[in-house]
Amino acid sequence: MAPRKGHKAQSAAARKKQTAKKSAARKQSVVKADRNTKQLRASRNARPIRASFGQMAGLHATADALGLHSSVALVVDQETQEVLYSKNDHAVLPIASLTKLMTGLVIAEARLPMDERIRITQADVDTEKGSSSRLAVGTELSRGELMHLSLMSSENRAAHALGRTFPGGMDLFVSLMNQRAKALGMKDTRYVEPTGLSSQNQSSANDLAVLAAKAYDEPMLRELSTSHGREVSVGRRTLQYNNTNRLVKSPQWDIGLQKTGYISEAGRCLVMQAQVAGRNLIMVFLDSAGKFSRLGDAERVRKWLEQKSSMDKRSWETVAQMPS
Repeated sequence: MAPRKGHKAQSAAARKKQTAKKSAARKQSVVKADRNTKQLRASRNARPIRASFGQMAGLHATADALGLHSSVALVVDQETQEVLYSKNDHAVLPIASLTKLMTGLVIAEARLPMDERIRITQADVDTEKGSSSRLAVGTELSRGELMHLSLMSSENRAAHALGRTFPGGMDLFVSLMNQRAKALGMKDTRYVEPTGLSSQNQSSANDLAVLAAKAYDEPMLRELSTSHGREVSVGRRTLQYNNTNRLVKSPQWDIGLQKTGYISEAGRCLVMQAQVAGRNLIMVFLDSAGKFSRLGDAERVRKWLEQKSSMDKRSWETVAQMPS
């Protein structure tokens, strides 16, 4: 007996459905295998999380009144030198890109021509940390532009090129960085290179407060470190660089100088000159854990100082109103 047409159609549909299921299963298997391969590669390429020097020294266990996430903090009145807040301020730790403040200071005090063109070379490529940069080898910018990117955006190749092209070369430049630190009385400070990528660049909060106060005396360092952003022409491209410290854009802050820094050995670092509650202050935060924790600590200190100032003002007003 010949099979019915309806039966043939049902069999063909079933086979087609089964084939589609097998094809989907194969695709899913390929996708899963590809995902597993990517995860395996990522795990192989991932760098182990390294504890900072401050963590290894147990500094994060230090309690403080404001519950700061930074293991080191110092707030000093710029005019009177009164210490308003301190936490492990004598600890000597890696300072990461806070190094660039001294790099900028040495360049600024040398009064070198800011319009001189400098070419990025292979020597400026980071071989220690493998950090990335948008300034390709062969890029040519002015010394002023390199200063701007170094201080505002913490551009490592820019900072290295500044030291490399200093009259006398890199060795003399680093020597001058250390001589300047010594002249300023920065006894806890040592530099081995101009970017901060080396964990051997070390200092204390006390020394960094001295450096920040001196750097503040240079109008160029104030302007370049606090600008919000800059466009740089590189060949046919235009690159947009932004400030690594978002507080410079905040209407709640009046920041006159700033520098951020980070390497795993140093944690998140920040130094600023700012006016808070009518006082000119130097603020230093070292070895902070978490991407925005150093900024959060700065906010905590600012709010505490503003609240304290408001309470002091009310107390004085109460005393003034008392009958004599």
